[in-house]
Amino acid sequence: MQCAACDESGSRAIENFITVAGQQVSSNQWGHSINRPTRIIDVKSPDHRNESECNEPDRRRFLKIAGAAAAATAAASPLSAIARPDDDDYDGVLRVDGPEDTLPRKIRSLFILDRQTTYMNIGTTGSMPRRVLKNYNEYNRLVAEQPWDMGGEWGGFPYTGDLVARMAPQFGCADSELVISRNTTDGMVSVLHGLDLQPGDHVIATHHEHVGATSPLWVLADRIGIDVEYVDIPVFPLSEQEYVDAIAAAVRPETRLIVVSHITYKTGAVLPVKRICDEIAVPSGIVTLIDGAHASGMLNIDLHDINCDFYAASGHKWQCGPGGTGLLYVRDNASRVSDFWPGRKPMWAINSSLAHLVSIFGWQTALQYKGNDNYPALRALADSCDLWARIGRDRIEAHDKHLSTYTKQLIMASFDDPMLYSPDIPELTSGISSFNPFPDQTDSATLTNFRDRLREEYGFIIRTTNFEIAQGLGNVYALRISTHLFHDERDVEGLVDAMAHLYRRMSPSTPPPPPPTTN
Repeated sequence: MQCAACDESGSRAIENFITVAGQQVSSNQWGHSINRPTRIIDVKSPDHRNESECNEPDRRRFLKIAGAAAAATAAASPLSAIARPDDDDYDGVLRVDGPEDTLPRKIRSLFILDRQTTYMNIGTTGSMPRRVLKNYNEYNRLVAEQPWDMGGEWGGFPYTGDLVARMAPQFGCADSELVISRNTTDGMVSVLHGLDLQPGDHVIATHHEHVGATSPLWVLADRIGIDVEYVDIPVFPLSEQEYVDAIAAAVRPETRLIVVSHITYKTGAVLPVKRICDEIAVPSGIVTLIDGAHASGMLNIDLHDINCDFYAASGHKWQCGPGGTGLLYVRDNASRVSDFWPGRKPMWAINSSLAHLVSIFGWQTALQYKGNDNYPALRALADSCDLWARIGRDRIEAHDKHLSTYTKQLIMASFDDPMLYSPDIPELTSGISSFNPFPDQTDSATLTNFRDRLREEYGFIIRTTNFEIAQGLGNVYALRISTHLFHDERDVEGLVDAMAHLYRRMSPSTPPPPPPTTN
């Protein structure tokens, strides 16, 4: 940390570091308990301070007095009351009561989600677990009480080393390869604008990418003159091979980069990113950047196995960390970029306070240090990751996919002719289900009204989305449902019942049915 009396800019700390380092439930007008509607249906379920010495005359006397005061209050230091996740007894909550591919229903007790509604929009933002939220508040209190060194609780500069060491193994990578970012877009922009892309370079993306990718790509095309090709990917695939073929067909000699989502945010399709890297990118010497906003916290990710060069992920969505947190993976200090692009600089650390010192610090520290950070949020993200590890990321993935599959089954059984936009093939299935029950797939007003009434009258919170089946065909609209570890089959059943009931109320040709019964 910098000495407050000698240096307010932060450069002294860096110089010194370089030297040293060489359930309440209610009913509504529908007649259902809002958070517990159930149904019976014939569908089977298949889970520093090396501070410069200022030599103030009274410094020793002050420290003696302060030391005595500190000893008297040590027991009441802010962190003494913080129950770290590894100290908290989760055993009773996490005990499995049913099949190993599901999670215990008691998991929902770890969250403070409003019991008057059923929240199924994790694809937009998740919910911090109760213990993570409590500790996050204490971390903020500690920084407010001891802003100089934060009680030494975050370790040495850049104050994230211990946190990264906790998280990296959970994502199949080394500490030196993982950066705690602000969100997925932060990571995507850092990579895309950091790479040495040049006029005429060909970049492949898909027509279902998020603006976190398309916006910086637009800037690069407009500013530098790169050629971005948005490839149509199948919306109704028969196998993952169709995605591989679509990307492979777009490769040219001048292709320098492939940017794809691990899970598309529009339809929830899981793209075969490992095959795209192994079979297309690496043999052709093409750099890969994966948008993993929806995969982190949902899928059991092994970044080394995926074999991509960069992977940007979210901390606040399916990982249920605080807002303004994310993860950025930089494979092996971007060494392969140098191999693929001989004669070019691999990249610049554009989003960094240490861009000129990468050779000293390495890419991980350079990209991590962007001036003062929200250290409580970063630590809370690590806490959330630790809880996921304790539950088991493989179990969470299985649970999310199971509920998503169940959701699709019930939708197909409950509507006459629904349009299902999410793949129902196991390897392509995620925790996102997108569909439209109405005949006119281009009618956004009706679908938005449906979404709003579903929340206001039935207590289920989902979102709408829009996309093109293929470029040039115009937008279609869909409802997007996100099912996660704090949901169970009863939530899915209640949601589909509510949607079917509302759909019939909004369809003039069909008389409204009686309210479904509850068990």
